[in-house]
Amino acid sequence: MLYTRKGDNGTTKTFGCNQRISKSSTVAEALGALDEANSFLGLARARTEGKSFKVGKERINFAELILEVQQNLFIVQAEVAGAELFISGDKVKKVEDIVDGIERILPPIKNFFISGATKDGAVLDITRTLVRRAERRVVAAKEEGKIKVSDKTMAYLNRLSSLLYALARISSHLKGAEEIKPDYK
Repeated sequence: MLYTRKGDNGTTKTFGCNQRISKSSTVAEALGALDEANSFLGLARARTEGKSFKVGKERINFAELILEVQQNLFIVQAEVAGAELFISGDKVKKVEDIVDGIERILPPIKNFFISGATKDGAVLDITRTLVRRAERRVVAAKEEGKIKVSDKTMAYLNRLSSLLYALARISSHLKGAEEIKPDYK
């Protein structure tokens, strides 16, 4: 069944919780922001299907990497909802290794860039901003004491936006697109 009518009064229930919470609560906001980011990752995955790049000797498939990130965000969502699941340090390290590898390929960052050098890059940039918002929502719920989230999960959320930025840049670089700086005029 796709609807239960239980949320018609503006409340929802989280994993393993017998109480209903307001859909406007910081916990519901965090879960919604994570869901929104994960949905947009699906668009990024569909757009990048069949595309890959090399980091050192390893060939990385965009869609496979993004699917792995989507799976990891379900772990984050479960943790935020109260499940005893968490992101491992290995997952954080893998993201860091990929970002570091991409940084070795690309010209160094000396300024901001305007999104939209390529369609894939634009979708990845939008997704990056959604992940940043989700991270802020998770931080807010954690600071209010409404949820407990591991340090590794927080590190993963923080690194994830860096990964998406790196993927946006490498996808544009592979197409030979110019990264345009803002002119601030």
